[in-house]
Amino acid sequence: MSWGTDLWDQFENLDKHTQWGIDFLERYAKFVKERLEIEQTYAKQLRSLVKKYCPKRSKEDEPRFTSCLSFYSILNELNDYAGQREVVAEEMGHKVYGELMRYSQDLKGERKHHLQEGRKAQQSLDQCWKHMDNSKKKFERECKEAEKSQLIYERLDSDINATKSEVEKAKSQLYLRQHMAEESKNEYAAQLQNFNSEQWKHFNVAIPQIFKNLQDMDGRRTVKLGEMYQSFAEVEQRVIPIISKCLEGMVTAAKNVDERRDSGIVVESFKSGFEPPGDFPFEDFSQNIQRTGSDGTIGTPKTEGGKPDPKHAVSRTKNKLWLFGKKPKAPTLEDLSHLPPEQRRKKLQQRIDELNKELQKEMDQRDALNKMKDVYEKNPQMGDPGSLQPKISETICNMEKLRSEIHKNESWLAEVEGKHGSRSERRASADVNHHAPHGRESPEGSYTDDHSQEHRSPPQPDPHEFDYEFDDDDPLPAIGHCKALYSFDGSNEGTLVMKENEVLYIIEEDKGDGWTRVRKQGGEEGYVPTSYVEISLEKNSKGS
Repeated sequence: MSWGTDLWDQFENLDKHTQWGIDFLERYAKFVKERLEIEQTYAKQLRSLVKKYCPKRSKEDEPRFTSCLSFYSILNELNDYAGQREVVAEEMGHKVYGELMRYSQDLKGERKHHLQEGRKAQQSLDQCWKHMDNSKKKFERECKEAEKSQLIYERLDSDINATKSEVEKAKSQLYLRQHMAEESKNEYAAQLQNFNSEQWKHFNVAIPQIFKNLQDMDGRRTVKLGEMYQSFAEVEQRVIPIISKCLEGMVTAAKNVDERRDSGIVVESFKSGFEPPGDFPFEDFSQNIQRTGSDGTIGTPKTEGGKPDPKHAVSRTKNKLWLFGKKPKAPTLEDLSHLPPEQRRKKLQQRIDELNKELQKEMDQRDALNKMKDVYEKNPQMGDPGSLQPKISETICNMEKLRSEIHKNESWLAEVEGKHGSRSERRASADVNHHAPHGRESPEGSYTDDHSQEHRSPPQPDPHEFDYEFDDDDPLPAIGHCKALYSFDGSNEGTLVMKENEVLYIIEEDKGDGWTRVRKQGGEEGYVPTSYVEISLEKNSKGS
Protein backbone atom coordinates (compact mmCIF):
# COMPACT_ATOMS: atom_id res chain seq x y z
CA MET A 1 0.00 0.00 0.00
CA SER A 2 1.25 3.40 -0.99
CA TRP A 3 0.01 6.73 0.22
CA GLY A 4 0.96 8.29 -3.14
CA THR A 5 -1.41 6.13 -5.19
CA ASP A 6 -4.13 5.16 -2.71
CA LEU A 7 -4.35 8.53 -0.94
CA TRP A 8 -3.56 10.88 -3.87
CA ASP A 9 -6.46 13.17 -2.96
CA GLN A 10 -6.04 13.09 0.89
CA PHE A 11 -3.43 15.78 1.39
CA GLU A 12 -5.28 17.48 4.26
CA ASN A 13 -5.93 14.20 6.09
CA LEU A 14 -2.29 13.18 5.75
CA ASP A 15 -1.33 16.56 7.12
CA LYS A 16 -3.48 15.91 10.20
CA HIS A 17 -2.27 12.32 10.61
CA THR A 18 1.44 13.18 10.56
CA GLN A 19 0.80 15.96 13.08
CA TRP A 20 -1.03 13.45 15.33
CA GLY A 21 1.94 11.06 15.06
CA ILE A 22 4.38 13.68 16.30
CA ASP A 23 1.99 14.71 19.09
CA PHE A 24 1.70 11.07 20.20
CA LEU A 25 5.49 10.70 20.26
CA GLU A 26 5.80 13.81 22.41
CA ARG A 27 3.05 12.50 24.68
CA TYR A 28 5.02 9.32 25.26
CA ALA A 29 8.12 11.43 25.94
CA LYS A 30 6.13 13.33 28.58
CA PHE A 31 5.10 10.00 30.13
CA VAL A 32 8.76 8.92 30.34
CA LYS A 33 9.68 12.25 31.93
CA GLU A 34 7.03 11.88 34.64
CA ARG A 35 8.12 8.28 35.23
CA LEU A 36 11.78 9.23 35.74
CA GLU A 37 10.69 12.05 38.08
CA ILE A 38 8.85 9.43 40.13
CA GLU A 39 12.04 7.33 40.22
CA GLN A 40 14.08 10.34 41.31
CA THR A 41 11.60 11.20 44.07
CA TYR A 42 11.47 7.54 45.18
CA ALA A 43 15.26 7.31 45.34
CA LYS A 44 15.49 10.61 47.23
CA GLN A 45 12.91 9.48 49.78
CA LEU A 46 14.69 6.15 50.23
CA ARG A 47 18.00 7.90 50.89
CA SER A 48 16.31 10.25 53.37
CA LEU A 49 14.77 7.25 55.11
CA VAL A 50 18.16 5.52 55.35
CA LYS A 51 19.78 8.69 56.68
CA LYS A 52 17.01 9.11 59.24
CA TYR A 53 17.45 5.63 60.69
CA CYS A 54 21.21 5.49 60.37
CA PRO A 55 22.35 8.58 62.32
CA LYS A 56 25.95 9.42 63.04
CA ARG A 57 27.23 7.57 66.07
CA SER A 58 30.32 7.85 68.19
CA LYS A 59 32.68 4.90 68.45
CA GLU A 60 31.29 3.91 71.84
CA ASP A 61 27.74 3.90 70.49
CA GLU A 62 28.52 1.50 67.63
CA PRO A 63 26.01 -1.35 67.72
CA ARG A 64 27.27 -4.81 68.59
CA PHE A 65 24.04 -6.81 68.69
CA THR A 66 23.46 -8.97 65.63
CA SER A 67 19.93 -7.62 65.30
CA CYS A 68 21.30 -4.04 65.13
CA LEU A 69 24.13 -4.98 62.78
CA SER A 70 21.68 -6.78 60.49
CA PHE A 71 19.36 -3.77 60.49
CA TYR A 72 22.19 -1.42 59.52
CA SER A 73 23.25 -3.90 56.82
CA ILE A 74 19.70 -3.76 55.49
CA LEU A 75 19.86 0.04 55.52
CA ASN A 76 23.11 -0.07 53.53
CA GLU A 77 21.54 -2.43 51.00
CA LEU A 78 18.51 -0.15 50.79
CA ASN A 79 20.82 2.79 50.14
CA ASP A 80 22.40 0.82 47.27
CA TYR A 81 18.91 -0.02 46.04
CA ALA A 82 18.08 3.71 46.01
CA GLY A 83 21.23 4.27 43.96
CA GLN A 84 19.94 1.81 41.36
CA ARG A 85 16.64 3.70 41.17
CA GLU A 86 18.68 6.83 40.47
CA VAL A 87 20.49 4.94 37.70
CA VAL A 88 17.11 4.00 36.20
CA ALA A 89 16.01 7.64 36.27
CA GLU A 90 19.27 8.82 34.72
CA GLU A 91 19.19 6.20 31.96
CA MET A 92 15.56 6.98 31.16
CA GLY A 93 16.32 10.66 30.97
CA HIS A 94 19.33 10.22 28.70
CA LYS A 95 18.48 7.24 26.50
CA VAL A 96 14.70 7.52 26.23
CA TYR A 97 13.36 10.98 27.03
CA GLY A 98 16.27 12.91 25.56
CA GLU A 99 16.33 10.77 22.42
CA LEU A 100 12.57 11.15 21.92
CA MET A 101 12.72 14.94 22.18
CA ARG A 102 15.60 15.16 19.70
CA TYR A 103 13.80 12.85 17.27
CA SER A 104 10.58 14.85 17.65
CA GLN A 105 12.37 18.01 16.56
CA ASP A 106 13.80 16.20 13.52
CA LEU A 107 10.34 14.89 12.56
CA LYS A 108 8.83 18.35 12.81
CA GLY A 109 11.45 19.78 10.46
CA GLU A 110 11.10 16.92 7.96
CA ARG A 111 7.29 17.06 7.99
CA LYS A 112 7.33 20.81 7.43
CA HIS A 113 9.65 20.38 4.43
CA HIS A 114 7.47 17.70 2.78
CA LEU A 115 4.26 19.63 3.31
CA GLN A 116 5.84 22.78 1.87
CA GLU A 117 6.81 20.83 -1.24
CA GLY A 118 3.25 19.52 -1.57
CA ARG A 119 1.80 22.99 -1.23
CA LYS A 120 4.25 24.36 -3.80
CA ALA A 121 3.24 21.64 -6.27
CA GLN A 122 -0.42 22.40 -5.67
CA GLN A 123 0.20 26.14 -6.15
CA SER A 124 2.02 25.46 -9.43
CA LEU A 125 -0.89 23.35 -10.70
CA ASP A 126 -3.36 26.02 -9.65
CA GLN A 127 -1.37 28.60 -11.58
CA CYS A 128 -1.47 26.46 -14.73
CA TRP A 129 -5.20 26.02 -14.30
CA LYS A 130 -5.67 29.78 -14.05
CA HIS A 131 -3.73 30.40 -17.28
CA MET A 132 -5.74 27.71 -19.04
CA ASP A 133 -9.01 29.08 -17.70
CA ASN A 134 -8.14 32.65 -18.77
CA SER A 135 -7.25 31.53 -22.28
CA LYS A 136 -10.51 29.56 -22.43
CA LYS A 137 -12.56 32.55 -21.41
CA LYS A 138 -10.72 34.76 -23.90
CA PHE A 139 -11.38 32.24 -26.66
CA GLU A 140 -15.03 32.21 -25.72
CA ARG A 141 -15.24 36.02 -25.86
CA GLU A 142 -13.49 36.25 -29.19
CA CYS A 143 -15.79 33.65 -30.68
CA LYS A 144 -18.84 35.59 -29.53
CA GLU A 145 -17.42 38.81 -30.97
CA ALA A 146 -16.68 37.05 -34.28
CA GLU A 147 -20.24 35.70 -34.42
CA LYS A 148 -21.56 39.20 -33.75
CA SER A 149 -19.39 40.70 -36.51
CA GLN A 150 -20.60 37.99 -38.91
CA LEU A 151 -24.25 38.84 -38.20
CA ILE A 152 -23.56 42.53 -38.76
CA TYR A 153 -21.79 41.81 -42.03
CA GLU A 154 -24.58 39.53 -43.30
CA ARG A 155 -27.25 42.10 -42.38
CA LEU A 156 -25.43 44.95 -44.23
CA ASP A 157 -24.61 42.75 -47.20
CA SER A 158 -28.27 41.89 -47.71
CA ASP A 159 -29.43 45.48 -47.11
CA ILE A 160 -29.86 47.31 -50.49
CA ASN A 161 -29.75 50.64 -48.74
CA ALA A 162 -26.31 49.98 -47.21
CA THR A 163 -23.38 51.65 -48.86
CA LYS A 164 -20.46 49.72 -50.21
CA SER A 165 -18.08 51.30 -47.72
CA GLU A 166 -20.27 50.17 -44.84
CA VAL A 167 -20.31 46.65 -46.22
CA GLU A 168 -16.54 46.61 -46.68
CA LYS A 169 -16.00 47.95 -43.19
CA ALA A 170 -18.21 45.24 -41.70
CA LYS A 171 -16.39 42.64 -43.75
CA SER A 172 -12.99 43.84 -42.49
CA GLN A 173 -14.28 43.75 -38.91
CA LEU A 174 -15.46 40.20 -39.43
CA TYR A 175 -12.08 39.08 -40.75
CA LEU A 176 -10.36 40.73 -37.75
CA ARG A 177 -12.65 39.07 -35.22
CA GLN A 178 -12.28 35.70 -36.89
CA HIS A 179 -8.47 36.06 -36.79
CA MET A 180 -8.52 37.00 -33.12
CA ALA A 181 -10.79 34.08 -32.35
CA GLU A 182 -8.41 31.74 -34.12
CA GLU A 183 -5.47 33.05 -32.10
CA SER A 184 -7.42 32.70 -28.88
CA LYS A 185 -8.29 29.18 -29.88
CA ASN A 186 -4.65 28.29 -30.45
CA GLU A 187 -3.63 29.87 -27.12
CA TYR A 188 -6.38 28.03 -25.29
CA ALA A 189 -5.34 24.75 -26.84
CA ALA A 190 -1.71 25.33 -25.83
CA GLN A 191 -2.66 26.27 -22.26
CA LEU A 192 -4.99 23.29 -22.00
CA GLN A 193 -2.27 20.94 -23.17
CA ASN A 194 0.21 22.47 -20.70
CA PHE A 195 -2.29 22.17 -17.83
CA ASN A 196 -3.06 18.56 -18.60
CA SER A 197 0.65 17.79 -18.68
CA GLU A 198 1.29 19.55 -15.37
CA GLN A 199 -1.74 17.89 -13.78
CA TRP A 200 -0.50 14.43 -14.82
CA LYS A 201 2.92 15.17 -13.40
CA HIS A 202 1.32 16.50 -10.23
CA PHE A 203 -0.85 13.48 -9.49
CA ASN A 204 1.45 10.82 -10.89
CA VAL A 205 4.96 12.07 -9.97
CA ALA A 206 5.13 14.99 -7.53
CA ILE A 207 2.31 14.13 -5.09
CA PRO A 208 3.13 10.37 -4.94
CA GLN A 209 6.76 11.19 -4.14
CA ILE A 210 5.81 13.69 -1.45
CA PHE A 211 3.27 11.31 0.09
CA LYS A 212 5.83 8.49 -0.06
CA ASN A 213 8.27 10.66 1.89
CA LEU A 214 5.56 11.36 4.46
CA GLN A 215 4.77 7.65 4.63
CA ASP A 216 8.46 6.81 5.19
CA MET A 217 8.69 9.48 7.88
CA ASP A 218 5.63 8.11 9.67
CA GLY A 219 7.02 4.59 9.43
CA ARG A 220 10.33 5.65 10.98
CA ARG A 221 8.39 7.38 13.77
CA THR A 222 6.51 4.16 14.50
CA VAL A 223 9.72 2.11 14.50
CA LYS A 224 11.39 4.67 16.78
CA LEU A 225 8.54 4.40 19.26
CA GLY A 226 8.98 0.62 19.33
CA GLU A 227 12.71 1.02 19.97
CA MET A 228 12.03 3.49 22.78
CA TYR A 229 9.51 1.09 24.34
CA GLN A 230 12.22 -1.56 24.31
CA SER A 231 14.86 0.81 25.71
CA PHE A 232 12.42 1.78 28.46
CA ALA A 233 12.19 -1.87 29.54
CA GLU A 234 15.91 -2.59 29.10
CA VAL A 235 16.80 0.23 31.50
CA GLU A 236 14.92 -1.71 34.19
CA GLN A 237 16.40 -5.04 33.11
CA ARG A 238 19.98 -3.79 33.44
CA VAL A 239 19.58 -2.96 37.14
CA ILE A 240 17.63 -6.09 38.09
CA PRO A 241 20.82 -8.17 38.83
CA ILE A 242 22.18 -5.48 41.16
CA ILE A 243 18.79 -5.00 42.81
CA SER A 244 18.62 -8.78 43.28
CA LYS A 245 22.01 -8.67 45.02
CA CYS A 246 20.71 -5.91 47.30
CA LEU A 247 17.70 -8.03 48.21
CA GLU A 248 19.91 -11.08 48.72
CA GLY A 249 22.06 -8.98 51.04
CA MET A 250 18.96 -8.10 53.05
CA VAL A 251 18.02 -11.78 53.31
CA THR A 252 21.58 -12.65 54.38
CA ALA A 253 21.48 -9.89 57.01
CA ALA A 254 18.21 -11.30 58.33
CA LYS A 255 19.75 -14.78 58.60
CA ASN A 256 22.72 -13.37 60.54
CA VAL A 257 20.53 -12.43 63.49
CA ASP A 258 21.71 -14.67 66.36
CA GLU A 259 19.75 -14.51 69.60
CA ARG A 260 22.39 -16.49 71.55
CA ARG A 261 25.15 -14.15 70.51
CA ASP A 262 23.05 -11.11 71.44
CA SER A 263 22.34 -12.63 74.84
CA GLY A 264 26.07 -13.21 75.30
CA ILE A 265 26.76 -9.57 74.45
CA VAL A 266 24.26 -8.47 77.11
CA VAL A 267 26.09 -10.61 79.66
CA GLU A 268 29.46 -9.26 78.53
CA SER A 269 28.24 -5.66 78.62
CA PHE A 270 26.61 -5.68 82.05
CA LYS A 271 28.37 -8.41 84.01
CA SER A 272 29.66 -6.80 87.22
CA GLY A 273 31.95 -9.57 88.48
CA PHE A 274 30.41 -9.45 91.97
CA GLU A 275 29.29 -12.60 93.71
CA PRO A 276 25.55 -12.81 94.54
CA PRO A 277 24.78 -11.73 98.11
CA GLY A 278 24.82 -14.57 100.64
CA ASP A 279 22.44 -15.31 103.49
CA PHE A 280 22.44 -12.86 106.38
CA PRO A 281 23.28 -14.59 109.72
CA PHE A 282 20.78 -14.67 112.52
CA GLU A 283 21.82 -12.27 115.29
CA ASP A 284 20.48 -13.54 118.60
CA PHE A 285 19.82 -10.62 120.93
CA SER A 286 18.24 -12.92 123.58
CA GLN A 287 21.53 -14.36 124.79
CA ASN A 288 21.39 -12.50 128.13
CA ILE A 289 17.79 -13.47 128.83
CA GLN A 290 17.42 -16.53 131.06
CA ARG A 291 15.12 -19.06 129.61
CA THR A 292 12.31 -20.46 131.71
CA GLY A 293 11.25 -23.06 129.27
CA SER A 294 12.59 -26.58 128.96
CA ASP A 295 15.85 -27.31 127.32
CA GLY A 296 13.95 -28.91 124.48
CA THR A 297 12.76 -25.57 123.11
CA ILE A 298 14.00 -24.68 119.71
CA GLY A 299 17.14 -22.60 119.97
CA THR A 300 19.34 -20.84 117.52
CA PRO A 301 22.79 -21.87 116.48
CA LYS A 302 25.48 -20.22 118.50
CA THR A 303 28.81 -19.06 117.34
CA GLU A 304 31.90 -19.22 119.40
CA GLY A 305 31.71 -16.83 122.35
CA GLY A 306 27.97 -16.47 121.93
CA LYS A 307 28.33 -13.74 119.35
CA PRO A 308 27.81 -13.77 115.64
CA ASP A 309 30.89 -14.02 113.51
CA PRO A 310 31.77 -10.38 112.92
CA LYS A 311 33.89 -11.26 109.92
CA HIS A 312 31.00 -13.14 108.38
CA ALA A 313 28.60 -10.32 109.06
CA VAL A 314 30.88 -7.67 107.67
CA SER A 315 31.56 -9.65 104.54
CA ARG A 316 27.83 -10.02 103.96
CA THR A 317 27.03 -6.39 104.53
CA LYS A 318 29.64 -5.48 101.97
CA ASN A 319 27.56 -7.20 99.30
CA LYS A 320 25.50 -4.99 97.05
CA LEU A 321 21.99 -4.44 98.35
CA TRP A 322 20.71 -2.65 95.24
CA LEU A 323 20.51 -5.68 92.98
CA PHE A 324 16.80 -5.20 92.27
CA GLY A 325 16.46 -1.65 93.52
CA LYS A 326 17.65 1.68 92.20
CA LYS A 327 21.41 1.72 91.98
CA PRO A 328 22.98 4.85 93.52
CA LYS A 329 24.72 7.01 90.97
CA ALA A 330 28.47 6.98 91.53
CA PRO A 331 30.75 9.78 90.39
CA THR A 332 32.89 9.09 87.35
CA LEU A 333 36.51 8.53 88.39
CA GLU A 334 39.63 8.50 86.25
CA ASP A 335 40.61 4.97 87.31
CA LEU A 336 37.02 3.79 86.66
CA SER A 337 36.83 2.40 90.20
CA HIS A 338 33.16 3.44 90.27
CA LEU A 339 32.42 0.59 87.83
CA PRO A 340 31.95 -3.09 88.71
CA PRO A 341 35.16 -5.15 88.37
CA GLU A 342 34.30 -6.83 85.06
CA GLN A 343 33.12 -3.61 83.42
CA ARG A 344 36.10 -1.73 84.82
CA ARG A 345 38.48 -4.32 83.39
CA LYS A 346 36.92 -4.07 79.93
CA LYS A 347 36.90 -0.28 79.96
CA LEU A 348 40.53 -0.14 81.07
CA GLN A 349 41.56 -2.65 78.41
CA GLN A 350 39.71 -0.63 75.77
CA ARG A 351 41.40 2.57 76.97
CA ILE A 352 44.84 0.91 76.85
CA ASP A 353 44.22 -0.32 73.29
CA GLU A 354 43.24 3.19 72.18
CA LEU A 355 46.29 4.72 73.87
CA ASN A 356 48.54 2.16 72.18
CA LYS A 357 47.07 3.11 68.80
CA GLU A 358 47.71 6.79 69.50
CA LEU A 359 51.24 5.97 70.65
CA GLN A 360 51.89 4.06 67.43
CA LYS A 361 50.70 7.05 65.39
CA GLU A 362 53.03 9.37 67.28
CA MET A 363 55.93 6.95 66.77
CA ASP A 364 55.22 6.78 63.04
CA GLN A 365 55.10 10.57 62.88
CA ARG A 366 58.41 10.82 64.78
CA ASP A 367 60.07 8.36 62.37
CA ALA A 368 58.75 10.29 59.38
CA LEU A 369 60.03 13.59 60.77
CA ASN A 370 63.45 12.08 61.48
CA LYS A 371 63.67 10.76 57.92
CA MET A 372 62.69 14.17 56.57
CA LYS A 373 65.30 15.77 58.82
CA ASP A 374 67.99 13.42 57.46
CA VAL A 375 66.98 14.33 53.91
CA TYR A 376 67.20 18.06 54.73
CA GLU A 377 70.63 17.58 56.32
CA LYS A 378 71.93 15.79 53.22
CA ASN A 379 70.23 18.23 50.84
CA PRO A 380 70.05 21.68 52.50
CA GLN A 381 68.45 23.18 49.40
CA MET A 382 65.28 21.14 50.10
CA GLY A 383 64.67 22.69 53.52
CA ASP A 384 66.00 23.70 56.93
CA PRO A 385 66.53 20.70 59.28
CA GLY A 386 66.14 22.97 62.31
CA SER A 387 62.60 23.83 61.35
CA LEU A 388 61.57 20.24 62.09
CA GLN A 389 63.07 20.08 65.57
CA PRO A 390 60.13 21.74 67.41
CA LYS A 391 57.71 19.29 65.82
CA ILE A 392 59.97 16.33 66.70
CA SER A 393 60.24 17.54 70.29
CA GLU A 394 56.48 17.95 70.51
CA THR A 395 55.98 14.42 69.15
CA ILE A 396 58.44 12.94 71.67
CA CYS A 397 56.67 14.81 74.47
CA ASN A 398 53.34 13.38 73.33
CA MET A 399 54.86 9.91 73.27
CA GLU A 400 56.06 10.25 76.83
CA LYS A 401 52.64 11.41 77.96
CA LEU A 402 50.99 8.48 76.24
CA ARG A 403 53.47 5.99 77.75
CA SER A 404 52.74 7.46 81.16
CA GLU A 405 49.00 7.12 80.61
CA ILE A 406 49.43 3.54 79.37
CA HIS A 407 51.54 2.60 82.40
CA LYS A 408 48.99 4.17 84.75
CA ASN A 409 46.07 2.35 83.15
CA GLU A 410 48.00 -0.94 83.06
CA SER A 411 48.59 -0.58 86.81
CA TRP A 412 44.87 -0.15 87.37
CA LEU A 413 44.17 -3.11 85.09
CA ALA A 414 46.63 -5.27 87.03
CA GLU A 415 44.92 -4.21 90.22
CA VAL A 416 41.52 -5.24 88.84
CA GLU A 417 42.79 -8.59 87.59
CA GLY A 418 44.55 -9.23 90.89
CA LYS A 419 41.26 -8.76 92.77
CA HIS A 420 39.17 -10.84 90.35
CA GLY A 421 37.53 -14.06 91.56
CA SER A 422 39.20 -17.44 91.30
CA ARG A 423 37.68 -18.39 87.98
CA SER A 424 38.25 -14.93 86.57
CA GLU A 425 41.92 -15.33 87.60
CA ARG A 426 42.08 -18.59 85.69
CA ARG A 427 40.69 -16.89 82.61
CA ALA A 428 43.10 -13.96 82.88
CA SER A 429 46.00 -16.38 83.39
CA ALA A 430 44.90 -18.41 80.40
CA ASP A 431 44.69 -15.27 78.27
CA VAL A 432 48.29 -14.36 79.15
CA ASN A 433 49.68 -17.87 78.67
CA HIS A 434 47.81 -18.48 75.43
CA HIS A 435 49.69 -17.52 72.26
CA ALA A 436 47.50 -17.17 69.16
CA PRO A 437 49.09 -17.28 65.70
CA HIS A 438 50.55 -14.01 64.42
CA GLY A 439 47.93 -11.59 63.16
CA ARG A 440 45.00 -13.52 64.70
CA GLU A 441 42.73 -11.59 66.98
CA SER A 442 42.18 -13.26 70.33
CA PRO A 443 38.63 -13.82 71.64
CA GLU A 444 39.02 -10.94 74.09
CA GLY A 445 39.22 -8.48 71.18
CA SER A 446 42.93 -7.50 71.41
CA TYR A 447 45.93 -8.88 69.55
CA THR A 448 48.13 -11.28 71.45
CA ASP A 449 51.31 -9.67 70.18
CA ASP A 450 50.62 -6.44 72.12
CA HIS A 451 54.00 -5.57 73.66
CA SER A 452 52.47 -3.15 76.13
CA GLN A 453 51.24 -6.11 78.21
CA GLU A 454 54.44 -8.16 78.26
CA HIS A 455 55.72 -6.83 81.59
CA ARG A 456 52.49 -7.75 83.47
CA SER A 457 52.70 -11.11 85.22
CA PRO A 458 49.48 -13.11 85.34
CA PRO A 459 47.86 -13.60 88.75
CA GLN A 460 48.75 -16.92 90.33
CA PRO A 461 45.79 -19.28 90.74
CA ASP A 462 45.01 -21.30 93.82
CA PRO A 463 46.43 -24.80 93.22
CA HIS A 464 43.44 -26.38 94.98
CA GLU A 465 40.71 -24.27 93.42
CA PHE A 466 39.53 -27.03 91.05
CA ASP A 467 39.92 -29.97 93.40
CA TYR A 468 36.33 -29.99 94.54
CA GLU A 469 35.14 -30.12 90.94
CA PHE A 470 36.43 -33.66 90.32
CA ASP A 471 35.52 -35.52 93.52
CA ASP A 472 32.61 -37.36 91.90
CA ASP A 473 33.31 -40.98 91.07
CA ASP A 474 30.73 -41.25 88.30
CA PRO A 475 31.58 -39.32 85.13
CA LEU A 476 29.13 -36.64 84.08
CA PRO A 477 27.13 -37.28 80.87
CA ALA A 478 28.03 -35.31 77.74
CA ILE A 479 25.51 -32.55 76.93
CA GLY A 480 27.11 -31.51 73.66
CA HIS A 481 30.41 -31.07 71.91
CA CYS A 482 32.73 -28.23 70.97
CA LYS A 483 35.54 -27.47 68.56
CA ALA A 484 38.69 -25.66 69.66
CA LEU A 485 39.16 -22.36 67.82
CA TYR A 486 42.56 -21.77 69.43
CA SER A 487 45.19 -23.80 71.22
CA PHE A 488 45.22 -23.68 75.04
CA ASP A 489 48.16 -24.82 77.16
CA GLY A 490 46.18 -25.63 80.34
CA SER A 491 49.03 -24.65 82.62
CA ASN A 492 46.81 -24.07 85.67
CA GLU A 493 45.49 -26.77 87.97
CA GLY A 494 42.11 -28.06 86.82
CA THR A 495 42.42 -26.75 83.27
CA LEU A 496 42.73 -28.96 80.19
CA VAL A 497 45.24 -28.78 77.36
CA MET A 498 43.64 -28.57 73.92
CA LYS A 499 44.85 -28.09 70.38
CA GLU A 500 43.33 -26.00 67.63
CA ASN A 501 40.43 -27.77 65.79
CA GLU A 502 40.32 -30.52 68.48
CA VAL A 503 36.79 -31.83 69.19
CA LEU A 504 35.81 -32.24 72.89
CA TYR A 505 32.71 -33.35 74.81
CA ILE A 506 30.90 -30.74 76.95
CA ILE A 507 29.91 -32.04 80.37
CA GLU A 508 29.13 -28.73 82.08
CA GLU A 509 28.08 -25.38 80.55
CA ASP A 510 29.63 -22.01 81.30
CA LYS A 511 28.17 -20.70 84.56
CA GLY A 512 28.87 -17.10 83.58
CA ASP A 513 32.56 -17.06 84.63
CA GLY A 514 33.95 -17.72 81.15
CA TRP A 515 34.92 -21.43 81.68
CA THR A 516 33.38 -24.58 80.25
CA ARG A 517 34.01 -28.06 81.60
CA VAL A 518 34.89 -30.57 78.87
CA ARG A 519 36.12 -34.14 78.45
CA LYS A 520 38.51 -35.50 75.89
CA GLN A 521 37.81 -38.70 74.00
CA GLY A 522 40.40 -40.40 76.19
CA GLY A 523 38.38 -39.54 79.31
CA GLU A 524 40.51 -36.65 80.59
CA GLU A 525 38.37 -33.82 82.02
CA GLY A 526 39.02 -30.16 82.81
CA TYR A 527 38.08 -26.55 82.17
CA VAL A 528 38.83 -24.54 79.03
CA PRO A 529 38.02 -20.89 78.21
CA THR A 530 34.54 -20.63 76.68
CA SER A 531 35.69 -17.99 74.22
CA TYR A 532 38.28 -20.42 72.79
CA VAL A 533 35.75 -23.00 71.60
CA GLU A 534 32.78 -23.23 69.25
CA ILE A 535 29.97 -24.89 71.23
CA SER A 536 27.19 -27.13 69.89
CA LEU A 537 24.79 -28.32 72.61
CA GLU A 538 22.32 -31.16 72.24
CA LYS A 539 18.75 -29.97 71.57
CA ASN A 540 17.34 -31.64 74.69
CA SER A 541 19.94 -29.98 76.93
CA LYS A 542 19.82 -26.38 75.67
CA GLY A 543 16.91 -25.43 77.82
CA SER A 544 18.14 -27.22 80.93
